[in-house]
Amino acid sequence: MSRPQRAAGVRGLQAAALGIAVLAYGADQLTKALVERTMQLGQTIPVIPGLLNWHYLLNPGAAFSIGTGATWVFTLIQAAVAAVVVVLLVTRVRSLPWALCLGALLGGVLGNLTDRLFRPPAFGRGHVVDMISVPHFAVFNVADSFIVCAMAVVCVLVLTGRRLDGTREG
Repeated sequence: MSRPQRAAGVRGLQAAALGIAVLAYGADQLTKALVERTMQLGQTIPVIPGLLNWHYLLNPGAAFSIGTGATWVFTLIQAAVAAVVVVLLVTRVRSLPWALCLGALLGGVLGNLTDRLFRPPAFGRGHVVDMISVPHFAVFNVADSFIVCAMAVVCVLVLTGRRLDGTREG
């Protein structure tokens, strides 16, 4: 493959990653805005009774409200993860599955990072809007869903020996 063909292929992968990141980020921010405009904090709306509810919460911590007093730490971690993902996408990723899952991870991380940076109570310490509630589990949001799904795909890619450059181990 010639250098221009490789460069075009890399740009295509980067565009795919950017596309899924924009989709994840947009869906996350749209759902959060809709919840804020149409629900009262703490309100629950049954969607599928006994299985799925919208439950509007503000979360200063991580999953399961862990670390509620260390919101700024999550802001730093999310910023670092976003930066690492961008570097990997620009410099190392040459595989569509890796590009798509890292794009999903980036979009999800940026969705929650936006909340941390720009929502009350303060810059870098903002509370994340959560609204998806299923029985016996944490209340979460669209960004969290993209993050978890992306990390599941990362695990599958690593366990099956698929490298960032598209080659396979062994």
